[in-house]
Amino acid sequence: MRAVVLVGGEGTRLRPLTETIPKPLLPLMDRPSLDHVLDHLARHGIHEVVLSSPYLESTFHDFIEARRGDPAITWITEPEPLGTGGAIVNAMGQLGDEPFLALNGDILTDLDLTAMAAFHRERRADATIALHPVEDARAFGLVPTGPDGRVLEFREKPEEPVPGDVNAGTYVLEPGALAEWAEGGNVSIERRIFPALIEAGRRVFGFVTDSYWLDIGTPDTYLRAHFDILEGKVEGERYPAPFVADGAVVDLRAHLGRWVVVGAGASVGPGAEIDDSVLHAGAVVEQGAKVVGSILGPGSVVGVGATVIGSALAASARVRPGASVRGARISAGGEAPEG
Repeated sequence: MRAVVLVGGEGTRLRPLTETIPKPLLPLMDRPSLDHVLDHLARHGIHEVVLSSPYLESTFHDFIEARRGDPAITWITEPEPLGTGGAIVNAMGQLGDEPFLALNGDILTDLDLTAMAAFHRERRADATIALHPVEDARAFGLVPTGPDGRVLEFREKPEEPVPGDVNAGTYVLEPGALAEWAEGGNVSIERRIFPALIEAGRRVFGFVTDSYWLDIGTPDTYLRAHFDILEGKVEGERYPAPFVADGAVVDLRAHLGRWVVVGAGASVGPGAEIDDSVLHAGAVVEQGAKVVGSILGPGSVVGVGATVIGSALAASARVRPGASVRGARISAGGEAPEG
């Protein structure tokens, strides 16, 4: 089975982190987040992957060159943003005539793709949608299924917190199910294609799973993804907690809490305190500074004695010595005022 991974999201909710780094290439632990997605596919026997994106291939050139392994990657640049459905249709020429996987590239999951593909075959489905149960569906919308697992409808996001199954952004699709949209164009698979297939009586099934699943779409969920990996919640991902990458320097007089990631080449000075935070490659936390619940982009600097709480610093951003910032979003190369 082949797969298409959608990597075209602009990551607007993750700004300023995505001002200089495409969302799929944001570091997750010690590697780009897309690396984790591709490794997960390889573990389930997916050896050929199409990456579909409106980004130019040159943006991902170094990443693709560094992979050079399993799965083999084919890049497709969308002529314009095509939406989730249009991007999948645009990639179908590279996917053959067999059922294929399609998934969003900004999701961290240990979903059993092998079991999902078997479920799809057993049900003789036209489309199978991975569904994840949540306690509060307001951020997602609901996807109810019948007793046989057949999807009944796609409901809009509820106004009140209600439990239910939500779309987990991973699909097994028959090429023929998308024939109506073969001419391409911008179309959403969630808002247009799946509802149209259901209305036409096509065999659309939900594969309900309680596997780990997280949409890495905001700074809060980005942090949570790291903490969940450190806690061992994600199958196939094993890191010590705290995690200090090779080449990072942490002074023996500094304090690192358990839920901390320090990227390659980052440095933490004497007396500094880091808790519940992620430091990207080359980030610097100077003497006596305090960082809590924050993300420090590559090459960013937290000055001597500064305090950073619940904030996100883009690449090369600076918090001046003695400054105190809370809930800040500092753009690439920007500075926080002195405290």
